[in-house]
Amino acid sequence: MIGWRQMESTPEFGLNRFDWTSTEAFAADVGRAEELGFGYALIPWNPLSRPDPYMQLAVAAGQTSRIRLGLLLDNPVLHHPATSASSIATLDEISGGRALLTYGIGDTAVRWLGLRPARVVELVEATVLAKRLLAGEEVQIGAVRPARLRHNRPVPVWIAAGGPKTIEMAARVADGVFLRVGRHPENLRAAMARVRCGAKVAGRNPDTIGIGLIFHTVASDDPVDISAISRSMAAGYYEYSPALFEIPGLPWNGPPVGELKRRVYPDFHHAPDLVASGNLVEFLDDETAGSFSLFGTAQDIAAQLRQAIEITGRADIVVPHPVPMPRPGEPIPRILRSAPVGADYKTWFATEVMPLL
Repeated sequence: MIGWRQMESTPEFGLNRFDWTSTEAFAADVGRAEELGFGYALIPWNPLSRPDPYMQLAVAAGQTSRIRLGLLLDNPVLHHPATSASSIATLDEISGGRALLTYGIGDTAVRWLGLRPARVVELVEATVLAKRLLAGEEVQIGAVRPARLRHNRPVPVWIAAGGPKTIEMAARVADGVFLRVGRHPENLRAAMARVRCGAKVAGRNPDTIGIGLIFHTVASDDPVDISAISRSMAAGYYEYSPALFEIPGLPWNGPPVGELKRRVYPDFHHAPDLVASGNLVEFLDDETAGSFSLFGTAQDIAAQLRQAIEITGRADIVVPHPVPMPRPGEPIPRILRSAPVGADYKTWFATEVMPLL
């Protein structure tokens, strides 16, 4: 089990964007992330756009020694919980105890297949079942005999959540929760209140529940790019979690998001041209646009992270999700000096931002 640090400690940083041109390139990229000081290599799961994550992570495990490896995220729509538990237990054995399983409702990966994302109750059932199987318990699932994972391993099971109900549920049943609520102080405070509420309902100590923070991080420091991309990110949160606008009282003074969605594929977070999708929502004011992303200079981003962690009280894992998605080997589009010159995103973040925290 991952041990949680005190709130004054520096969080571990995780990456969920790597070189996917080949499995060999991916494993080498994870190795480079380890050398740069990242603590987690996390892979999204979309069978139409990415190779099998469990297989790729197994290869990376053989070429690394410290970095933790896992999914961000798997879902109970595409995988039965027993399948996920079996795969993550195998990865944990191969990596010497470095695996992490994170569940979510599915979103893009599920919608691309014409399927419905998991409901909260289905996410609860999948998480509980995966945890029990990984603990080696016998579980009644309606088969002739109880189910038991014979190669069980004590792998932590987290949930990635944005909506208030899902966050509270995650605190009831998961080992940790990745908060996907942006960085507005009111949303962060509300999310932590939901964590404490869910823990109380389940009779758990909230300090034993891992806290992860996921932030879309604008790779460019061009003000024009920042303005448009941060608005696209804000619209993406409204698209899937309108409560994140309601809680802090942020306005949506444009057309219904359903109308705009017909002009953006697959959504405002994953559009191929985030500047163009951001320009569709120019009606969002600066406060709203700045409430969901990290952006600016390395000093700006470090300050934004420090403020977020002060509000949540602690963060065990921070995932600075780069947008747009970096191209393997290409330098990020920084106007100001990067160190070293021409650095790609992971090198830039590790050398410029991480030392400031």
